[in-house]
Amino acid sequence: MKNRPILAAILSLPLLAMGASAMAQGGPGLSVTLPKSITQDQLGERDMEVLAVQIMLDRSNHSPGVIDGFNGGNTQRAVAAFRRNHGMSEGGGMDTEFLRALLEQETGEMFRTYTITQDDVDGPFYDVPSDFAEQADMERVGYETPRELLAERFHMDQGFLAALNPDADFSRAGERIVIVARGRRNLAGEVARIEVRKERGEVAALDASGAELATFPATIGSSEFPSPSGRMTVSAVAPEANYTFDPEDQRWGPEKTFIIPPGPNNPVGGIWIDLGKDGYGIHGSPDPQLIGKTASHGCVRLTNWDAQALAEAVSQGVEVEFV
Repeated sequence: MKNRPILAAILSLPLLAMGASAMAQGGPGLSVTLPKSITQDQLGERDMEVLAVQIMLDRSNHSPGVIDGFNGGNTQRAVAAFRRNHGMSEGGGMDTEFLRALLEQETGEMFRTYTITQDDVDGPFYDVPSDFAEQADMERVGYETPRELLAERFHMDQGFLAALNPDADFSRAGERIVIVARGRRNLAGEVARIEVRKERGEVAALDASGAELATFPATIGSSEFPSPSGRMTVSAVAPEANYTFDPEDQRWGPEKTFIIPPGPNNPVGGIWIDLGKDGYGIHGSPDPQLIGKTASHGCVRLTNWDAQALAEAVSQGVEVEFV
């Protein structure tokens, strides 16, 4: 991967603390200067302060989900998690205290350039149907386009990646594109317990002392198909999981069993952390932009990159508690 720094977004706090009302109204609590190759017109209604915060939160292992420059519920959840873990009240939002703490911990470029490789464009890529029967006939439920592959690799919304690179040909090796300088994704400690926090829409990885190593936005069941309660344990981790739909275990879907092959666009994003109860697990998603915004059929759904980070950090026997 050829990943070169470009002129970074310049981040600084004002010398005088900004009033809470101005911050709440979207006042300039964080000064952000775009790289010369990017204009505000390209970003549309995306907020540069929010974008910088999302990138730094992603590095801090308090995932905002897709990085897109919009201050939605997943970003607000990540802000609250960072505040909680740094001795601040959860409800203060992106105030000066929060921004100062975030800047003290996370530094470096906000953007980089990336040169698209031949491997990136060779695929293979697939037209992924919505029908289970058709998916079951595929050799792999992989990415549909190079742009989708690259967006997931750098934890970005596809529309945002396109906005940063309006003239780019994502299918051409050698093309240089602008990307965000995403997080490292390795957890700084051993995961001893996972908490699935239904009301917060959050999964937290904890060490033996109960300290939070990482938090992730999550889709957790629904009113019709609630997630389980109580305690379970991780019984297996499958980073290249197929998906089996068995109508005898489900109250929805077709009346026939289908086994859908692995890949980032299968119903579990190709990543499965099994919880030892038929049909229940923590897994990825083919639609990262929908995490925390739609219902699931009882399981716990993360973005593929968050599911991968968690899968790499847990092992068989780790306790999972639904709270």
